[in-house]
Amino acid sequence: MSPLVLVAAGLAGLLIGLSLGLLGGGGSILAVPVLLALGQGAGQATTGSLAVVAATSLVGALAARRSGGTGTVLVGRGLAFGSVAIGGAALGAHAAGAVSDDVLLLAFSALLLLVAGLMVARRVRGATAAHRARPAAEEPIITFSPTFACACPRALKVLVTATVVGLLTGFLGVGGGFLVVPALVLALGLPIGQAAGTSLVVITVTSASALVVRLGATDHPDWSLVALLTSLAVLGAVAGTWLARRTDAARLHAAFTALLVVVAVWTAARALPALV
Repeated sequence: MSPLVLVAAGLAGLLIGLSLGLLGGGGSILAVPVLLALGQGAGQATTGSLAVVAATSLVGALAARRSGGTGTVLVGRGLAFGSVAIGGAALGAHAAGAVSDDVLLLAFSALLLLVAGLMVARRVRGATAAHRARPAAEEPIITFSPTFACACPRALKVLVTATVVGLLTGFLGVGGGFLVVPALVLALGLPIGQAAGTSLVVITVTSASALVVRLGATDHPDWSLVALLTSLAVLGAVAGTWLARRTDAARLHAAFTALLVVVAVWTAARALPALV
C-alpha cells in the first residue's frame, strides 16, 4: 500500500468516524464511496463497508452502553430487532452478487439521494414528529402469559422495517441507521436517545450477518485497507462524540446533506456511462 493511499485512507476513516460521532448516524454510508475512490470494485467496496460498519457500530454501542443517560442501549430489544433483520440481510447479500458493479453503484447513488431527501424533510418538519403519539416503550408486542396476546399492527411494522433494513444492509453495504432509529421510535415507542443507542446494536447484528454471507459470495476487498479505515473510523467516532457537544447541529446536518448529494452524483457518474 503506497504512502499516498495510506494517508487518503486515514483521512477518509477519520471523516467517516467524525460523521458518525457528530451526527449520531449516517457516516457509515460514506464507507462505500471512500473504498471506491481508493481503488476497490463495487462488490469489494460494499463488502469492506460492512466490516467498517459492524466494527464501528459495535464500539459505538459499547461506548453508549457505558455512558448511560439519554443514550441508553437496550441490548435485548436491539438483538431482537436485529435478529428479525438477519433474513433480509442474507437475501440482500446474495442479491448483490447477482448484479453488475454498475447496477450496484447506481442503486447506491439512489440510496444516497434518498437519505439526503429524508434529512432535508426531517429538518423541515422540525420537532413535529416528537409530539406525535407513539406506543409506550414498556408495552410488549407479543405476550404468552397469562394468555397469548399480539399487537399485530406493531409486530407487522417491526417485521417489514427490519426486513427492509436487512435488505439494504446486505445489498448495499450500509448500516441502515437512518431507517432503524425512526423504526425503533415509532414501532417500539423508544425515546430518541434510547433509539439512537439501541440502533447501533441492530446495525452491528445486520452488518456482521451480511458480511458473513458476502465473504463466500463476492470478491474480497483489500483487508489491510479496510482495517486501517475501520481503526481510524473508530477514533473519529470518539472524537466526533466529543465535538458534537460543541458544534451547531443544524449546520452539521446541512453540510452532511450536501456531502451526500455530491457523493451521489459522483457515484452515478461512474456507473451511468457503462449502462447507457
